[in-house]
Amino acid sequence: MSTFTTADGTEIFYKDWGSGQPVVFSHGWPLNADAWDGQLRLVAENGYRAIAHDRRGHGRSGQPWNGNHMDTYADNLAQLIDTLDLRDAVLVGHSTGGGEVARYIGRHGTGRVARAVLLGAVPPLMLKTETNPKGLPMEAFDAIREGVTGDRSQFYWELADPFYGFNRPGATGSDGMRRAFWMWSMQVGLKGAYDCIEQFSEQDFTEDLKRFDVPTLIVHGDDDQIVPFVASAPKSAELIKDSTLIVHSGAPHGLVGEHEKAFNAELLDFLKG
Repeated sequence: MSTFTTADGTEIFYKDWGSGQPVVFSHGWPLNADAWDGQLRLVAENGYRAIAHDRRGHGRSGQPWNGNHMDTYADNLAQLIDTLDLRDAVLVGHSTGGGEVARYIGRHGTGRVARAVLLGAVPPLMLKTETNPKGLPMEAFDAIREGVTGDRSQFYWELADPFYGFNRPGATGSDGMRRAFWMWSMQVGLKGAYDCIEQFSEQDFTEDLKRFDVPTLIVHGDDDQIVPFVASAPKSAELIKDSTLIVHSGAPHGLVGEHEKAFNAELLDFLKG
């Protein structure tokens, strides 16, 4: 099992498949690197080096009490990139992972980065404030906290439906995807899961996005029930100078079905430049 140890002694698990230009994937909450397996295999089979790690507190990585903060997530990503000596990397972040990518660029720049992809990503800011009136109210995130600290097993099982849009009229839900989502979610430590809610909901990535100086692909579904489109992707596209926004009509937050196929094609096209 491939791991590295962070400055505070936390062991971070990662996958490293294929060879070529590195494509580094950051996963969403409360999942782990396995959620990217389809894309890891896709890019590795097309001549790229596919890398994905389990964020601290998640999956097979260590579960420290401290350090469950977006700055630390970004610094851990930086250490992964430095440890593997990656250059001209393409950073791909989904949901909370999009925040991790944004904060990495905000803190560490793009010296090792050639391109970036934000998929259903939380930036610039999810929380509703006076300056962000289209965000979600704090009550929405308090409900997530209650779910995680209560019957988290049931909470994660039910969360899969809005995550993948299975609760929409006419949608065909997949018990297999529900089980996979639940299994990945149950692997995150309670402390890490709880702390991360504040990080993906209250962190403002506006200044981080202004530091992007590489071509960036922004992909978002307009029926995303987890990270609402109106408060995220269009604003990120305005803040990132060299960005391309692709909107998937009717698409949910999680990759599934035809929407996943469409994103895979868009990702390969973007990697080829």
